[in-house]
Amino acid sequence: MSAANTLTIKRSITVRAVVTPAWKEEAEKELSTAISSTDQQLAQLEQEGQQVVEEVRSQSANPLDPRVQEQVAHVQQQVAAKRAELEEQKRNLLLQQTQVRDLEMEQIVEQGQIDSFCDLNIGDNLVKKMQVSIVVKDGIVQSIEEA
Repeated sequence: MSAANTLTIKRSITVRAVVTPAWKEEAEKELSTAISSTDQQLAQLEQEGQQVVEEVRSQSANPLDPRVQEQVAHVQQQVAAKRAELEEQKRNLLLQQTQVRDLEMEQIVEQGQIDSFCDLNIGDNLVKKMQVSIVVKDGIVQSIEEA
């Protein structure tokens, strides 16, 4: 077959995992680490926000000046927006943690995506070539599935 009849394409492959005790332990550990990291970011945000507010007030001759109050309000608004974002992230992580705990052993769950390349030839079914997934159990490939 000539090169004009073959094309190498990039595709995303869905990685699905078989739930095992080791998988659950690893997933919970990753989620706990992410939750701790989010808590640390929240604490750091509060501390830095307070420092900026104190700095703005201390650099002003009159901390009650409306412009200073406006700057302080703006900083507090930015801190509140970032706090809400981090709290939403934490809620999502806690929800995922609950979902992981509720999974049954040997259940198959979607774990993510990886990229792969494949050859596409005239006459191939593009949909089937693109719809590929692999199933892993404790890191070992159990099957490669095409649509």
